[in-house]
Amino acid sequence: MDLGAFSISLAVKDIQASRSFYDKLGFVAVMGDPSQNWLILKNGQHVIGLFQGMFERNILTFNPGWDQGAAKLPAFTDVRDLQRQLMAQGVTFQSAADETTTGPASFLIVDPDGNPILVDQHV
Repeated sequence: MDLGAFSISLAVKDIQASRSFYDKLGFVAVMGDPSQNWLILKNGQHVIGLFQGMFERNILTFNPGWDQGAAKLPAFTDVRDLQRQLMAQGVTFQSAADETTTGPASFLIVDPDGNPILVDQHV
């Protein structure tokens, strides 16, 4: 199962303090707007999203259709196909993608330890 690009989405208390910290680790902002309380940072192929006030917990995020640079892949498994595969295996969904649509969609599942996993397709 190919889930696409991986990043961790961090629920931060102070986006400027978090950005300053990750700058010291060599991360550079590549997307986002700190005035809207979100930034996407990269260090090589490593991606971290900083989100202030948008959700309560850190989230493992996968983006079908994107490579690690957020470039569209020529071929990928659609989020709805991934969802059907996981449903067939008995995975419980917190939210599900609308099966009647195409293009951007997402679903949210939670692992046995309570860690949220967002599969978020932007293409």
